[in-house]
Amino acid sequence: MLKNREERKERRIQKKIAKKEARLRKKKEKEIRKANKPVKDKLFIRILKDFNWGYYKICKNILGIFIFSAAINLFIVPNNLYSGGTLGMSQLIRTAIVNVFGLHLKFDISSIIYYIINIPLLVLAYRKLSKTFFVRTILTVTLNSFFLFIIPIPSAPLTEDLLANVLIGGILAGIGVGMVLSTGSSTGGTDIIGMVLTQKSNKITVGAIGLGINVIIYLICGFNYGIEIMIYSIIYAIFETIMIDRTHSQVIFSEAIIFTKVPPQKMIHFINYELNRGATYWEAIGGYTETKTYIVYAVLSKYERMRLERHMHEFDEKAFMVGYDGMIVKGEFSKYLV
Repeated sequence: MLKNREERKERRIQKKIAKKEARLRKKKEKEIRKANKPVKDKLFIRILKDFNWGYYKICKNILGIFIFSAAINLFIVPNNLYSGGTLGMSQLIRTAIVNVFGLHLKFDISSIIYYIINIPLLVLAYRKLSKTFFVRTILTVTLNSFFLFIIPIPSAPLTEDLLANVLIGGILAGIGVGMVLSTGSSTGGTDIIGMVLTQKSNKITVGAIGLGINVIIYLICGFNYGIEIMIYSIIYAIFETIMIDRTHSQVIFSEAIIFTKVPPQKMIHFINYELNRGATYWEAIGGYTETKTYIVYAVLSKYERMRLERHMHEFDEKAFMVGYDGMIVKGEFSKYLV
């Protein structure tokens, strides 16, 4: 009897221990699941991470599109001139609508028309370029339409000299678009067409494509509104094109030659997997020190060369680079515009 009582007591104790262990095990499993559960960032932070767009690039993008919109509204539109690309098309459509229907609007509807025209081109960007570029361009096109809508258009030109307005407007607009393109985005329209075609041929630049399309627009403009307006609009487009190609460093080819005493495998790995480029290296003997050195050679875009320059001393503090921008490249060399 006593023995049975002790056995029951022992079983109760074992059950209590088992229940306690089960509770502790569940608690531990819950803590592990909680620790492994990814932290949910705020929506804005998630967008920046998913599309590799840091605060610097997004601020540069916003500033660039603001400069472009301000150049159009402050220097081009008050002089009854026309921009190029889809914005120029939207301005022509706006003028036609106002003249045909005799409208007297208190705001410029060209920004709304511009946004509508860009919708099929954004689809092209999604299919031919990348999802990242597509999302960035949606943001840029939206901001462009917004700034064009809210930036007030002066009732009279800021200066009486028409040529000065054209030059200032073209330079500022080109700088703005170039800044936008350098962040891996675009203002939409002919920029998208140009970036698609530049991937197919090294002889094509974004600015040249835009200029070609603009000539067609300006011929229509000249036929309807006069030769003088056409000529000054073309002058504006030429200066804008020059500044775009000066500012958009992704279409400028650059030669990089690095001299290092450290075996360059890590540097080559960075060029291969971070810049998505190839590189060649060989051993050499220093003419002054007569010690072994390594020479690394790579052909990059100007933007990629600047990235390599920033990271170069992580591989060798005493390494140095010789670079040359504006070189001509023939054959199979990919342009990574995004």
